[in-house]
Amino acid sequence: MAIKQGDKLPAGKFRVMGPDGQKEVSTDEIFKGKKVVFFAVPGAYTPTCSKQHLPSYVANYDKIKSQGVDTIACMAVNDAFVMDAWGKSQNVGDKVMMLADGNGEFTKAIGLEFDVTKAGLGMRSKRFSMIVNDGMVEKLNIDESGYNLTGAEATCGI
Repeated sequence: MAIKQGDKLPAGKFRVMGPDGQKEVSTDEIFKGKKVVFFAVPGAYTPTCSKQHLPSYVANYDKIKSQGVDTIACMAVNDAFVMDAWGKSQNVGDKVMMLADGNGEFTKAIGLEFDVTKAGLGMRSKRFSMIVNDGMVEKLNIDESGYNLTGAEATCGI
């Protein structure tokens, strides 16, 4: 069953790249005591994700942060090396935390996975966005096509 507004995010771990290579980061480290804009894309480097979705958060960083947001985080079912390289290619700098859910475990735990093996892509995350306050989902948007419901503008009302 998919997560919904009012639910607490389950415990989980992501991988991120740091100065000494990849490291694990827990959901508590990201969400506990913080207001986080959290969004997921089906895959790094894919057209909509690279041309519209991730750039919408980078371009609106100041507006989002002015709403009391501590962190903006992007997740995909990709490895930490891909997420790091994609973030660099998109010039996210320190604006967006690039989270790798390499095996899709967190994605499955929140019930937002979808199977695209017929297209050679395996299991991926649905395109979604959340506003998470201290681990609780305050707002949840899921896009079945495009990114109109999950871009920065729609998610953060800007």
